[in-house]
Amino acid sequence: MPLAHTGELMRDAVGSGVGLAAFNVISLEHGEAIIEAAEQTQLPAVLQISENCIKFHHGRLKPLVSGLAALAESSHACVSLHLDHIEDERILREAAGTAITSVMFDGSRLGFQDNVAATRDAARWAHLRGWHVEAELGEIGGKNGAHAPGVRTDPVEAARFAADTGVDSLAVAVGSSHAMTAQTARLDHDLIARIRAVVGVPLVLHGSSGVPDDEVVLAVASGMVKINLGTILNVAFTGAVRSALAAPDIVDPRAYLAPARMETAAVACRLLQVVATRPVAAP
Repeated sequence: MPLAHTGELMRDAVGSGVGLAAFNVISLEHGEAIIEAAEQTQLPAVLQISENCIKFHHGRLKPLVSGLAALAESSHACVSLHLDHIEDERILREAAGTAITSVMFDGSRLGFQDNVAATRDAARWAHLRGWHVEAELGEIGGKNGAHAPGVRTDPVEAARFAADTGVDSLAVAVGSSHAMTAQTARLDHDLIARIRAVVGVPLVLHGSSGVPDDEVVLAVASGMVKINLGTILNVAFTGAVRSALAAPDIVDPRAYLAPARMETAAVACRLLQVVATRPVAAP
């Protein structure tokens, strides 16, 4: 199936009142697992390539994008390709003309005004190429240890930031934290609703791996649209590798990558269904 556009997937999710699951990819095995899950559930997904992932692949963006695009196009899955947490504008330039249709430009290390200026410039550049642009006001808890998980986004600042930058979606801090390996986070659903009421673009929840399933469903009901997931897939992948390598005679990487891919697909299937759950109205 031809690749989808992230902006269209976001609009469809908003129109249907459900969330859109976005999964971080590290290797082609991750991509295969996520695409398989999207096929099995018949639900859309976003494949996210972070700046850290690009660094892991020795700075080579295009081979990874090309590989993921080929995997998606040879499947029946409805998926798009997205750049995540991009701070280096050179990566944006390199991605021009590829299958990428969206970017999360990350100026959150900057002060408010500098973040606005940098994000606005990146958004203008990306919009000329038809991309959907996501940004972040201040760092989400846990990212590079810069903030404690208790950090929260101010609704008034969020509304101002979205209006001044012209972005299409906004990641906000409401209680989740990056790189959590257990689903123990509790979200501020009242804050999500208050931000949603004043921000004119869809909201994005980063650090969703540490959020329990029922909290994710409530977050979507409160106003979140795009739900970013990464660490939870890595926990599944690495756990399966560890189990497989318990057999001392294994030397063929396929013997541990295959179960890792299978377990990652199973977790992605469950998460796709959770994110797409329509909240039941209270009696």
